[in-house]
Amino acid sequence: MTWSAQQYSMFEQQRTRPVRDLVAAIPAGDVRTAVDLGCGPGNSTEVLAGRFPQAQVTGLDSSDDMLVSARERLPALNFELADIGAWNPAQKFDVILANASLQWLPDHATLYPHLVDQLTPGGTLAVQTPDNLDEPAHRLAREVAAQGPWAGKIGAVKHNARHSASYYYELLSTHCSTVDVWHTIYQHPLSDHGAVVEWFKGTGLRPFLAPLDDAERSAFLDTYLGLITKAYPALADGTVLLPFPRLFIIATR
Repeated sequence: MTWSAQQYSMFEQQRTRPVRDLVAAIPAGDVRTAVDLGCGPGNSTEVLAGRFPQAQVTGLDSSDDMLVSARERLPALNFELADIGAWNPAQKFDVILANASLQWLPDHATLYPHLVDQLTPGGTLAVQTPDNLDEPAHRLAREVAAQGPWAGKIGAVKHNARHSASYYYELLSTHCSTVDVWHTIYQHPLSDHGAVVEWFKGTGLRPFLAPLDDAERSAFLDTYLGLITKAYPALADGTVLLPFPRLFIIATR
């Protein structure tokens, strides 16, 4: 399964709230160049460009489908197809934004200092990553993968390791003049349990669903929905609150 801008954008309002909080915390200053790593359909890039309207803002993503949506949304900005893991730009940036993208890459001990090296002196790295691998939505996905008839295909699927706030503080403090790290648990109101499944179909479930055929995928999602329904009790009006922990980092070179 490739990245789908349509699937991701089903919950754009909820997905954009954390990047608004992140970008608002970037220090004000003479920001002339800014880049959005893993820009998706352009919602995070739009927030970044709104915060620094005088800056030259670029969006990067590894998905053609995401870039098509981003270019339609923000035709005045530059969007490029690129792999964050291999990103080695010719210029330095005053702001590097990575909203819910770096968790898809391994070896953060090397990646994060590399990104700091791409900053101008006094530039800022702003990162938000989901911190939810121990939440029911992820635990249940691993259980369904390991216990179903598809276990031979996806039973060993794992997301990249997530690290603590102290890990990133220690890692970045030797490369940066200031590091601010905080943790927030959002309570995203979704219409029902099916919406919870649709949310994760656009992100966390992708590695599990991609190797399956259509019939297996349908059976996986039916089983997963049943477990999600038990794990996240609905409110009186049917709304389901999805707790979603996220880790934020503002690091200034």
